[in-house]
Amino acid sequence: MAGKIPRTFIDDLLVKLDIVELIDSRVKLKKQGKDYSTCCPFHNERTPSFTVSQEKQFYHCFGCGVHGNAIDFVMEFDRLEFVEAIEELSSQLGLDVPRNQTCGGIPRSSYTPNDQKRGLYQMMGEIARFYQRTLRTDIGYVAIDYLKGRGLSGKIVQQFGIGYVADVWNQVRTRFGKDNKSQQTLISIGMLIENDNGQRYDRFRGRIMFPIRDRRGRVVGFGGRVLGNGTPKYLNSPEMPIFHKGRELYGLYEALQAHRKPKLLIIVEGYMDVVALAQFGIDYAVASLGTSTTAEHIQILFRQTSSVVCCYDGDHAGRDAAWRTMEQALSHLKDGCQLKFMFLPEGEDPDSMIREIGKDAFEVELAAAMSLSEFMYSTLIEQVDTSSLEGKAKLTTLTVPLIEKIPGGTLRLYLRNILGQKLGLPNEQQLEKLINLQGKLKARKTLPEMKRTPMREVITLLLQNPRFAESVPPLDGLDKLAIPGLILFTTMLELCRQRPNIATGQLIEFWRGTDQNALLGKLAIWMLPITENNALEVFLDSLDKILTQCVQQQIAKLQAKSNNVGLSVEEKQELQLLILNRLG
Repeated sequence: MAGKIPRTFIDDLLVKLDIVELIDSRVKLKKQGKDYSTCCPFHNERTPSFTVSQEKQFYHCFGCGVHGNAIDFVMEFDRLEFVEAIEELSSQLGLDVPRNQTCGGIPRSSYTPNDQKRGLYQMMGEIARFYQRTLRTDIGYVAIDYLKGRGLSGKIVQQFGIGYVADVWNQVRTRFGKDNKSQQTLISIGMLIENDNGQRYDRFRGRIMFPIRDRRGRVVGFGGRVLGNGTPKYLNSPEMPIFHKGRELYGLYEALQAHRKPKLLIIVEGYMDVVALAQFGIDYAVASLGTSTTAEHIQILFRQTSSVVCCYDGDHAGRDAAWRTMEQALSHLKDGCQLKFMFLPEGEDPDSMIREIGKDAFEVELAAAMSLSEFMYSTLIEQVDTSSLEGKAKLTTLTVPLIEKIPGGTLRLYLRNILGQKLGLPNEQQLEKLINLQGKLKARKTLPEMKRTPMREVITLLLQNPRFAESVPPLDGLDKLAIPGLILFTTMLELCRQRPNIATGQLIEFWRGTDQNALLGKLAIWMLPITENNALEVFLDSLDKILTQCVQQQIAKLQAKSNNVGLSVEEKQELQLLILNRLG
């Protein structure tokens, strides 16, 4: 099992990266003074509020509050875990990621190349190409007939990389699992199954194969549709190191290839729905992979577009699925994001419907999709009797917790106003009174201004200006004093001294995963009411106040000891010197 990535490698990686170049390769930046700005890639906005500092190697959005260094940006933008982000950034620089391991209990650092994961992606890609070639052989004629019967063209089949696997037990095992090691790899990526008797056989047999690609176009899994009446109708790859159903959406890679910044994305329920819609020019549909739409799916979609339409069957099951999706989406509905719901006539799915009415009529139906507010209230009102006070109280109880999940202030206010209309309380004060009586809605309070203290000021100014460490005199013995924040400050000071050219984004990385990380994130963007010209003066003045506090605490500590057990000669001299310095 791989060990932790050494801290020194992460530090060096951040030094080698330029956050401006990194972000500009994904989102076009414009220079503004000494910094760069653009519209935030993490929420919808018209006026740029996303700022990138080359000096600090740090980004911050004044609109939605996201901030961080190069690693944070890749994690957020590409939806990667920490280690995956390190691997991604390392691969861009042509570096292998080292791991701290132990040998006989002794830590050691050894370079473990990313070949293991790269090998998994490569094997999945080779298997996908094998399935595609099989489709074009005599063995695949039955699948070709099926696809033609569904009205799919050769072009669209090729675009989505659709293939076929014959109904035999060992095609993939024979071709790609020539030895035990390669078979173990095939098991790890879900292509082989090993039973209790140790027998190994292909997971997918006699199915049309839909490769599932991640946002970088790499094949990470498969969905297989059975021909005939076999079960299950669709079989998906299991969870594995490179495939997580809750994070992937079928067709998203293809949609982003067709539209760099899609105005709209549609969520449908099946692979064939996505492909059929694309066949008719609706090339902006995606599907979840046999699971409910997750919060991560919603986040991913709203990073690509500001408008999402959920397309479900109009029956009870379809509306239940839509409600679950809405609940997952609420906490990600920032102002500017739009979520709508399109319910299909009984017996129809997107595949059959677009063949019947065509692209133009289908897009008219999309435009008329039910708004979030309409869907939410129509569903809730079915559960209550708004002609009675009890029913109105129940509607409030059901609605308010949903509204409170929404981060977008404008949308939240709009939904509250609709609630007032449904209750017959257009007066905001009356509505507020009822809500408070229910005890369900606590007024959202804006974050209070961070209180200025000398310790917060020195930590903030050193974090934002690591070069200030050069102006700090030696501080010996402070680590023994119990002053809140002192250990954090002295640790940061030592790091700045060890790495004279360290930037904010590199410095804050040392506290990733710790209790101090969130606080430092706030301090890194805290705008103190000072100017660039007097920042060092404020820093030294606040530091002087802290040192005075340290002296006073040490004097009190020595005097207490003197009263109890007495002082040594050295301690008496120290006490006398401290008192003289304080008086001076």
